[in-house]
Amino acid sequence: MTQAKYTIGLDYGSDSVRSLIVNVQTGEEVAGAVFEYPRWKKGMYCNPAKNRFRQHPKDYLEGLEYTITQALKKAPAGVAENVVGISVDTTGSTPVAVDEKGTPLSLTPGFEENPNAMFVLWKDHTALKEADEINELAKKWEIDFTKYEGGIYSSEWFWAKLLHVTREDPAVYRAAYSWVEHCDWIPALLTGDTNPKTLKRSRCAAGHKAMWHEAFDGLPSEEFLTALDPVLSGMRDRLFKKTYTCDVAAGKLSKEWAGKLGLSADVVVGVGAFDAHLGAVGSEIKPYYISKVMGTSTCDMLIAPMDEVGEKLVPGICGQVDGSIVPGMLGMEAGQSAFGDIYAWFKKVMMWPAEQILAKTSLVDETQREQLLAEMSDKMIAELSKAASEILISESGVLAIDWMNGRRTPDANQNLKGAIAGLSLGTDAPRIFRALVESTAFGSKAIIDRFVSEGVRIDGVIALGGVAKKSPLVMQIVCDVLNMPIKVARSEQACALGSAMAAAVVAGIYATTAEAQQKMGGGIELEYYPIPENVEKYKLIYEKYKKLGNFIETKLT
Repeated sequence: MTQAKYTIGLDYGSDSVRSLIVNVQTGEEVAGAVFEYPRWKKGMYCNPAKNRFRQHPKDYLEGLEYTITQALKKAPAGVAENVVGISVDTTGSTPVAVDEKGTPLSLTPGFEENPNAMFVLWKDHTALKEADEINELAKKWEIDFTKYEGGIYSSEWFWAKLLHVTREDPAVYRAAYSWVEHCDWIPALLTGDTNPKTLKRSRCAAGHKAMWHEAFDGLPSEEFLTALDPVLSGMRDRLFKKTYTCDVAAGKLSKEWAGKLGLSADVVVGVGAFDAHLGAVGSEIKPYYISKVMGTSTCDMLIAPMDEVGEKLVPGICGQVDGSIVPGMLGMEAGQSAFGDIYAWFKKVMMWPAEQILAKTSLVDETQREQLLAEMSDKMIAELSKAASEILISESGVLAIDWMNGRRTPDANQNLKGAIAGLSLGTDAPRIFRALVESTAFGSKAIIDRFVSEGVRIDGVIALGGVAKKSPLVMQIVCDVLNMPIKVARSEQACALGSAMAAAVVAGIYATTAEAQQKMGGGIELEYYPIPENVEKYKLIYEKYKKLGNFIETKLT
C-alpha cells in the first residue's frame, strides 16, 4: 500500500494564522492549529481613529512556528515524515519595508516599536492622499498603469502605502532598501532566501496591488514613479520585474526552518498568494462563478478562460491578472472594504452603555461584572439576528449605506463614509441591524451588476468564511438581494485548504490546480435559494440604496 502524502496550508488572516495538514489523496483535513496575534489582539501599533492598522512581524513568526508544530503534534504518527509541500496565503496588500537582506525593519535595532517599520495591514487607509495622487497622475500619463486594476488605485494597495510611509517617516525612508508583501516574505523566510531582488514575488500581489503587468514590462516605469514623487527614485530597480503563480516552487524548506518545524528539508515551499485567492481555490471555484469570501470584509473572486475574456477591461474592480487565482485563467477580484466589520461595529456601539455603566456600578462584584459583559458580548449578534429575522422587509423603512470603511468595489473610493437613513422614534436596534445587513447585501449586488454590465457573465456564487458559515440571516438576505442561489463551501478553513491544494501542485502530486481541487475538495455544505417575494421587494429597496449612495458620494463628500 502506497504511503499517504500530506501538504500543509498556512493561512494568515487579519486576526490570526492557522495551519492545516491535508491528505493529498483523500482531501482529509487531518489536523490543524490556530494562533491569535498577541500584539494585534492588544491593539498595539494601531490607531483606528486615523485608520492606521499595523502588525508586528513577531506575531507572524510566532504563529508560523506554533501552528505548524502544534498541528503536527495533533496529527497521527508518521505524518510529519510524509509532508511533501507547504504553501502560504496572507492578507493583502500587506507590505513591509525591509533592509538589503530582506529583514523587516521592525526586526532591526532602532525600529522595534515603530509602526511604520511594520507590516501595513490591508485595511490601513492612511494613504488616501497618496492613492488620489496616483490616480490623478495615471490619468494624465501616456500609459494608464491602473487600467488592469480597475482604473482606480486604492489606499489599501502597495504603492500608496509605500509612498505614504516613505513620506511620513524619514528614518524608515533612509533604512528601507526595498518593500516586500507578506505573502512573499513568509515563503522567502521558509526557504532561506529573503533577498528582495531574488525572492520569488507573487503574481496575485503584484498584479492586483502593485500595477505589475507584462504589457508594462513589469512595474510602472521609473519616469512615472519619480514624477509621482522623487523619493521613489531607484525603488523600481530594488523591487522586481518577474512574478510567479501559486503553482511554482519558491524553493525547499531551509535546514533552519526544517529543524524548527520538525519537517524534512526536502519539503517544497510554494510561491505565496492572497488568502481570498487561495480561498477561492479551496472552495473549488470554477469559471464564471463568484467565490465570495465573507468575513470582516469581502473578497469576490472570479475566473474565466483567457481566450474568452482576456481582452476585456472591467472598470472599477480590484484588478484582472493572468493566472492570479488559478494558473492559466484570468483572475478578477472585487470586494467590500467592510462586511462583518460593520456588524462588529454595531455590536461595539451597543455594548458601550453596558461597559461604561457596569464599570462603575457597586451592585455586582468584579467577577459578576466580567461574566455579564462576556455573556452580553457573546450573545449580542445572535440576539440581534433573531429579532431582525422577524422584521418584515421594508417594514422599518431604515436604509443604510455600507461604506463605513470606504468603498472597495465598484470604483474604489476610501474617502466615502457610511450612512443610516429613515430613522424614527420607533426605530430600535434590530431594525438598524437588519438595515446594516441589507446594506452589505446591496454592496454585494453592486459588484455583481458591474461584472454583468461589462459583459462578464456570472453563473453562480460560492461562499466561504466566517459569516457564510455562521449567519443564516445574512446569507438568506444576500441570496434574496442577488437573486441567485449561493453554495456554502464545506471546509471550515477554505483558505488553508486552498493553500494545501496549491502545495500539492507545487510538490508535483498533481499536474494542475483543477486536478488538486477535484481530489482534495471538501464539497458543498448547504445551499441558499432566493425567495421570490423577497427578491421583488429588495429590487425596490436596492434602487433606493443606489439613490442614497449617489447623494452621499456627490453631495456630501
